[in-house]
Amino acid sequence: MDLYFTRHGRTQWNKELRFQGASGDSPLLDHSLKEIALLGKAIENVPFQKIYASPQKRALRTAELINDQLNKPTEIITTADLKEMGLGKLEGEKIAEMQEKYPQELNALRRHPDLYNPKAFLGETFPEVLLRMEKIIFQALNERENDQPILFVGHGASLTAGIQHLAGKSLSDLRKMGGLNNNSLTILETKTGQLPFNLKVYNDVSFLKGDMENASGDELI
Repeated sequence: MDLYFTRHGRTQWNKELRFQGASGDSPLLDHSLKEIALLGKAIENVPFQKIYASPQKRALRTAELINDQLNKPTEIITTADLKEMGLGKLEGEKIAEMQEKYPQELNALRRHPDLYNPKAFLGETFPEVLLRMEKIIFQALNERENDQPILFVGHGASLTAGIQHLAGKSLSDLRKMGGLNNNSLTILETKTGQLPFNLKVYNDVSFLKGDMENASGDELI
């Protein structure tokens, strides 16, 4: 069966290049609402049995807007396991300013997950993120009603790490393919329910028709 994943639409803090993390949040941009609709239209005929979404407003609203576009809307289940990576004291702060203050930690966050240590700003580690991401994916699989696809709506850093982990990548390689764009589409396939899953599509934004004004990837917010 196929598991679909998308990152929430772009927000005001995305535009301002501020960290959002697991507690911070900001409204979706007006332009992003149009891009979410384009994503919804691109998958309108997919017979999703359920949608799982982060309870953070930017992700839950994205899930609701996608569901509105589906030919057969379905139940949306919110779960804290899909929340963004916790960034502690960084949340709400400008990325550029935090890069000056924590250059080693933020370089590792983007490029070397195996070396990432967020202790200085009380953040969440990659192993902690992977544990909860794997937990909710397998919970969804175990509770499924059939083999129709499931859609997961979440956040850039946690989804990127979780997807790559499920595809069999090591901790050091979780960021090798880059971060997920807002409103992008990724598809994992599982035939046995055992890891690793097959990565069929990664970070597809072709349905945005070249309009990438608000798409972002490595902001990690």
